[in-house]
Amino acid sequence: SLWLNLPALKETLARRNRILGLPLIRNAKTADPRRPNSTPVYQLETAMGAAIAVFEGAQAIRVPRRRFAPVKTTNDLLAVRSNAYTLTPDFRVTLNPARHSRPPVITLDAGHYKRITDFDARFPHGAPSLVDCTHLTVHGDVVFGAGIVIKGRVTIKAAPGQRRILPDGSAFDNA
Repeated sequence: SLWLNLPALKETLARRNRILGLPLIRNAKTADPRRPNSTPVYQLETAMGAAIAVFEGAQAIRVPRRRFAPVKTTNDLLAVRSNAYTLTPDFRVTLNPARHSRPPVITLDAGHYKRITDFDARFPHGAPSLVDCTHLTVHGDVVFGAGIVIKGRVTIKAAPGQRRILPDGSAFDNA
């Protein structure tokens, strides 16, 4: 998260001819992220964190992990959609207190879970219970039924080229 003093931003933009001069980042992507063979393109973006160098007196502050739940991958998305996290009355997503400040470590097979459409298709009934999960690793094409419970350190595998469907109500405990 970035917090800006808007009068300071206005003054800095005026002083710099409306250009902050942040470094560009080039990310190689495809025009259609659902089709890896679609036209290659570059996404240009800036690292807003680099803006700290533009503002005199700017500083970074460390925000404890308990105050936010970053979602950068579908691994993170599965965690926040599960009961390992809760939604507070003021609509903040926070780690479930039963987790004792430790989010679950999740590693989903990128070949089957990287894109959101593929991810959602493999969790058609929502996320499994992860409140008591320390680590979840999924290899291959695994579809989760309703009411799945994961406890401890669990690895779930599908045979190469095969789809594994976990029945509704299945429980995995250090399996």
